[in-house]
Amino acid sequence: MTSVATLSSKFQISIPKRVREDQRWQAGQEFVFIPKGLGVLLMPVPEFEQLAGIAKGARNLSIRDRKDRY
Repeated sequence: MTSVATLSSKFQISIPKRVREDQRWQAGQEFVFIPKGLGVLLMPVPEFEQLAGIAKGARNLSIRDRKDRY
C-alpha cells in the first residue's frame, strides 16, 4: 500500500483515508513522531489501559539503576 500526501503551507499533512481506515485511527487521537534516519515513524500514543500487562514476565536481572552509572 502506497499513499502520498502533501505538506501544506501551514505544515499540515492529511492522512489518506485508506491509511486511516486500515489503521483504525480516529479524529482527536494523539500521535508521536519518532525520527528514523531521513524519515519519521508515526505511531499512535497508546491509551493507559493498553499498557496494562505490557511488562508481564519481564526479567529484572539486568536493570540498571543510579549506582551503576559513570
